[in-house]
Amino acid sequence: MGQSTTTTPAGSGQSFAELFEQSSKVIDVGEVTMGKVVAIRNDYALIDIGDKSESEIATAEFRNEAGEIDIKVGDTFEVFVEKREPEGGLKLSRERAIGIKVWEEIARIQEADGTIPGRIDTRVKGGLSVDIGVPAFLPYSQIDLRPVKDLDSLIGKTFDFKVLKYNRRRNNVVISRRAILEADRQKLREEMRSSLEEGQVLTGTITNITDYGIFIDLGGMDGLCHITDLSWGRVSHPSKMFRVGEETQVKVLKYDRETDKVSLGVKQLKEDPWATIQDRYPVSSKATGKVVSITDYGVFVELEEGVEGLVHVSEMSWSKKARHPSKMVTVSEPVEVVILSIDAEAKRISLGMKQLQPNPWDMVAENYPVGSIIEGKIKNITDFGIFIGIEEGIDGLIHVSDLSWTERIKHPGEKYNKGETIQAVVLKIDKENERFSLGVKQLEPDPWEEAVKKYAIGTEVTGKITNVTEFGVFVELEEGIEGLVHVSEISKEKVDTPVGMYTVGDSLTARVINVSAKDRKIGLSIKALTEEPEGATYADYKQKQTKSGPSTLGDLMKEGMKNKDADE
Repeated sequence: MGQSTTTTPAGSGQSFAELFEQSSKVIDVGEVTMGKVVAIRNDYALIDIGDKSESEIATAEFRNEAGEIDIKVGDTFEVFVEKREPEGGLKLSRERAIGIKVWEEIARIQEADGTIPGRIDTRVKGGLSVDIGVPAFLPYSQIDLRPVKDLDSLIGKTFDFKVLKYNRRRNNVVISRRAILEADRQKLREEMRSSLEEGQVLTGTITNITDYGIFIDLGGMDGLCHITDLSWGRVSHPSKMFRVGEETQVKVLKYDRETDKVSLGVKQLKEDPWATIQDRYPVSSKATGKVVSITDYGVFVELEEGVEGLVHVSEMSWSKKARHPSKMVTVSEPVEVVILSIDAEAKRISLGMKQLQPNPWDMVAENYPVGSIIEGKIKNITDFGIFIGIEEGIDGLIHVSDLSWTERIKHPGEKYNKGETIQAVVLKIDKENERFSLGVKQLEPDPWEEAVKKYAIGTEVTGKITNVTEFGVFVELEEGIEGLVHVSEISKEKVDTPVGMYTVGDSLTARVINVSAKDRKIGLSIKALTEEPEGATYADYKQKQTKSGPSTLGDLMKEGMKNKDADE
């Protein structure tokens, strides 16, 4: 603490002459008495205490807080008599006199449970050093009600302190600022207990931040604002919104007078944005927001504080190509969206981004009419067909059955390669289900349509045997066109099975007895070559067969299976 001089001791009520007279009567070593400055030399002051001779005190003992010599002739103050010099005179100390008075003041303050002012000088091990007239120790735990992060900010500041304990002999004093703050807080708590009501709006200071909320000092009581009451929107962590030491307004949600627990809310200071959400964001309207989160299934967009909507990955682009949402947008990026649907009760908004662009399917029928020929690259090959890229967001499917009129293709990969450019005919466009059907075989006439004319009923044909089964013989008439000679049409004599009678690769002649372009079947008969009488029309034979036996390829195959089962 700074030193000062006075004309008379504080609180004495006596003149210097009276004090001087008293002190001049008995001047013993080790006592405190009054002295008066009678002269000032370069580095010492002459002090008259009523002894036989004047004594000296170094002027260095009279420096104020600014480091300046603060003394003049005529000043009076208390001094401590340290010893009597051999050559006469006394050795005096102003500082020790002050120290003695300070210790007396410390004892008085502790006994009276009072406070003493002090200036924080420096940091020491375990706390701070405080000048209260003598150096005092302020432990970390006694600095404030809560841990202080920046202790250096307290250096040089003056506060009032409680004296916890002292030992004059060891020159040791332990003080506390927290004790004063706790007493003040207890008074405020008692006042708040009688005035705190649910629904009140108060201003408090944030004292702690946790994963589940923030603690706020209301000025006598602490309250908790749970993370769910911080904002109408989603809060990843309270520290993203608040800082310790900040002041904030809160609303008292609940107060338990028995436990002094106070529940607070920040979001309740504002109207629930979902209450009028449909008025501000009508379905099909456009809005601008900020991307706040990206997931595998889409992105969350904040339209305003407390209002977030989901843009599902399927609503981000018209393209069928699977792209991760992070490839299309970034967090904090402003985006424009279209309101698709709102569920105010569940606090959900479905948003779309692709709706801001023209739907390619709206123009596909106009750009690619049924029957037109298109050209594109093979983007994907599956066991049921191949996908052709038409334009961005539009793929066409060529089903395996539409690859060839005649060729049996087990897997499209046998004939086509990914990346290959091919032509196809537009067969069907289903805008509602976003399906584009194409065909390759339709680039050429259907050979079966020609086969009806070329292989009319009654026509004698010759072909190569491609397969021999128990129910008949398959004969290739031309590439892609086969006919079946059912076992019942081999001979007028009963034939159980043609297996062993014919060899694959051999040539065979028969007569056409049935042909269907729709069913893609030709029925042949060997016995018809000999049973038809000369000059008769084959219509008579056809009529005969209709009455007596199977006439279509399907009937022939069914009949063959029946005969086989019967024989077994």
